[in-house]
Amino acid sequence: QVQLVESGGGLVQAGGSLRLSCVASGRTFSSYTMGWFRRAPGQEREFVVAVSRSGSMTYYADSVKGRFTISRDNAKNTVHLQMNSLKAEDTAVYYCAARVGVYSRDEHIYNYWGQGTQVTVSS
Repeated sequence: QVQLVESGGGLVQAGGSLRLSCVASGRTFSSYTMGWFRRAPGQEREFVVAVSRSGSMTYYADSVKGRFTISRDNAKNTVHLQMNSLKAEDTAVYYCAARVGVYSRDEHIYNYWGQGTQVTVSS
């Protein structure tokens, strides 16, 4: 069992930056592919980015490529999402997720989820 706790959300102006963090419980953090998803108001939850178990491979949605950067620290059971050049359309609740297995954009096959952290970008 893994518990995920996100932090770092908030209100920021367009063009600004935020850094989200997700801390995982348990001793097997390095066994999990980690991902970030988001749900904007009135929309389905969507894939944002994922990082492989070792951290050597990353996968980005086209909408955030070049602006967002994911990283992980397996020694600290933590994954970060650095978000730069934020846009109003990035406004959403951001969720950290973990899965046993390789990278996927499909939220349905992620095993564990955090409660989410709100990101609001004002234009």
